[in-house]
Amino acid sequence: MVDISAKEAAKREARASASVSLSPQAFELVKAGGLPKGDLPALARAAGIMAAKKTAELIPLCHNIPLASVSVDIRLNEKEKKVEIEATARTVAGTGVEMEALTAASVAALTVYDMVKGVDKGAVISDIMLLEKSGGKSGKYQRKKSG
Repeated sequence: MVDISAKEAAKREARASASVSLSPQAFELVKAGGLPKGDLPALARAAGIMAAKKTAELIPLCHNIPLASVSVDIRLNEKEKKVEIEATARTVAGTGVEMEALTAASVAALTVYDMVKGVDKGAVISDIMLLEKSGGKSGKYQRKKSG
């Protein structure tokens, strides 16, 4: 692990995203709340939050940091038949919280796939990325919008 013992604790925040493309039939089931495994947004949200709290156990050499807040937003994109996920993590620590936000978004997307795989094995997880981060020595980062 990188030695962060000399770093000052600072307020840090990171936002990450992921998306899951679905067949039209699976998307309609999600929209109607008709999946056999239950309420997709609620379960994906809970899974993402739980995963953020376990990041240091999942990612080798990742520091175990105190999380002040984790939120996971789930949106249905009707036009593109996608479940869009955005995760935000906050801490006051000596290192960043990007991995926690990325882990939350990733596991929420995996949960979406798990919930729809019975009706859509062709669902595609994509666009896992850091959207922005702030705090600490490296300052602010914001992904440039494409297109």
